[in-house]
Amino acid sequence: MTNSNTEEAKSQREILHQTALQAPSSSGVYLWRNPKGSVIYVGKAKNLKNRLSSYFAGNKDIKTRLLISHAQSIEYITTANEYEAFLLENNLIKKYTPKYNICLKDGKSYPVLRITNEDFPKLFKTRQVIHDGSTYFGPYPDANALDTFIETLYKIYPIRHCRTLKPRQSPCLYYHIKQCKAPCCNKIDKESYNSFIGEIKELLEGKDSSAIEKLTAKMKTEASNLNFEKAARMRDGLRALMVMQNQNIVESFDNTDRDYIAHYTEGELVSFTVLKIRSGKLLGRDNYRVVSLNEEEELTEEFMSAYYQSPEDIPPYIYVPTQAGQDYLSKWLKDTFKIETTVILVNDKIENAPRHNAAMNMAFENAKEDIIRRKRERGDLPAMEELQEVLGLDRLPVRIEGFDIAHIGGKFPVASLISFYNGNPDKKNYRYFRLKTTDGYIDDFQSMREATTRRYTRLINEGKELPDLLLIDGGLGQVNAVRDVLKSLGLDIPIAGLAKRDEEIWRPDADGPICLPKRSDGLRLLQRVRDETHRFATSRNQTLRTKENTQSIFLKLPHIAEQRSKILSKEFTTLKNLAESEESKIAQVLHVRADEATEILLAAKELLKKQEARKEEQKLSLQEAGTTWQKAAQAHKDAEYISSLADLALKVADSPSTQDRESD
Repeated sequence: MTNSNTEEAKSQREILHQTALQAPSSSGVYLWRNPKGSVIYVGKAKNLKNRLSSYFAGNKDIKTRLLISHAQSIEYITTANEYEAFLLENNLIKKYTPKYNICLKDGKSYPVLRITNEDFPKLFKTRQVIHDGSTYFGPYPDANALDTFIETLYKIYPIRHCRTLKPRQSPCLYYHIKQCKAPCCNKIDKESYNSFIGEIKELLEGKDSSAIEKLTAKMKTEASNLNFEKAARMRDGLRALMVMQNQNIVESFDNTDRDYIAHYTEGELVSFTVLKIRSGKLLGRDNYRVVSLNEEEELTEEFMSAYYQSPEDIPPYIYVPTQAGQDYLSKWLKDTFKIETTVILVNDKIENAPRHNAAMNMAFENAKEDIIRRKRERGDLPAMEELQEVLGLDRLPVRIEGFDIAHIGGKFPVASLISFYNGNPDKKNYRYFRLKTTDGYIDDFQSMREATTRRYTRLINEGKELPDLLLIDGGLGQVNAVRDVLKSLGLDIPIAGLAKRDEEIWRPDADGPICLPKRSDGLRLLQRVRDETHRFATSRNQTLRTKENTQSIFLKLPHIAEQRSKILSKEFTTLKNLAESEESKIAQVLHVRADEATEILLAAKELLKKQEARKEEQKLSLQEAGTTWQKAAQAHKDAEYISSLADLALKVADSPSTQDRESD
């Protein structure tokens, strides 16, 4: 192999590796394709990112190295759970027969549970589906779990075990061990027998919890009677039941052809996902990338009019997520292609709603994942270009840093700093600041001043690169506070604030806000930065609160470690009770000398004073904040009243009668 070929192979491997690293952490199926676009391997994963990344970690066997050397691209389809991924993998392997898949090619189908269409139905495991009115549940990849589950049902419900129901003079052994009601001997009527079958169906459909309670109670009874082997079977039956109750959208038994269409949007970017169900099986997923400025309710009909071009590709049922265009689309398909197709809105009112909702959600998640890939690929350039124009920036805002403040009544104040590079989160440059100047009282302006001072003083001292734009979670007040800090540091970093109430953008010393359309790329990017700063600040504040709440206050006292802290908590409960106790009691409880007990008591009294002083400061701070807001609200009302009087005076001045009087 020449040097150029070696470099090309390394470059292609790196591209595949980056695709793996950027995969989502959800379950799904992945497909390796060669340069011709043919599928050469299909696999499933509980975590797509971890599984795909493992192909490039460490020394791999020759098969894995061969797979990577022949691959040109990796495609993946996300699913709701690993169970669905398992079934979808089987369908795709049968469809593509990939070169490097050596398992699951025997053509066998997964077993199902059949309830026969008889007066006294029987249930059993089978791999054949006969359309004779029987009810089927499944398919189930774990045949052993299905066997265990059926065996458990037989032990709980007295239903027949025999293959064919024939009249008998005397019942079989199952009747005598109370595992069958002997319908063959007319020991039970049809209605009573079918009530058991109804319970089993509800159990498999996930509609009733009483059967689970019966299983659990029986398991506990057997365990208490020391029948551990039987209790273990009950336990296995419960585990199997969890598998049986999973909604399966990858495969069903209605044999109808249908499409599920969902989309996800980010600004003008729109990604559509179409799930194709043929003969009751999900055979694949198609993604389509478009750019559209249409309203949300118009996107589906716009897509369908371009997507369906041949009557052979149109199924009898098409499921969509929004109401708009349903009647129009059904009529359009009929008039254009002369076929009867029903367009159905997926909601909780339609038949088999849980299954259809699960399928639509799967399509939606795949469309969303495609939007994430598209944004990553293009770097959100349109949003940055729009912000440069709207905010009047000298250069493209490639690096955006955002700040937010989080506290609970002034306690545990934290400032978060997050960084976006090229329109995407740059988490290695996230920081948080435990604020010192506002610990114990509420002052968001001062909190913002402290955080930005500490951040940009350090960047100046270390000679590091400054951001292209600074985003503050707040309005004009917070923006001006940060502007003063940057001026004092001699920095000229563009600043903008995003106010949550109306999503208004504020610039320093502005007379009014900048308001962008809701689907604006620039506004969407600022919202992502703002929301990420809020999430990061809140999570850190919660961590500090949790740490404080789980740490005993007694640990702050001298001579007190973990064991003595537990003793004090048990004896005195609160710090106040300890501070009001006697030295002799402390010495007796902790078995310490008198001088140590005195030191502990004095420290407890001092700590109690600090606690009470802090509570009083917080109370006053909240009262002052309330008064400030009341004054601001009153001033706003006064300003509106004065403005209305001025408008009225102008109207009166402009009226003809007034002009006549002035001329007189």
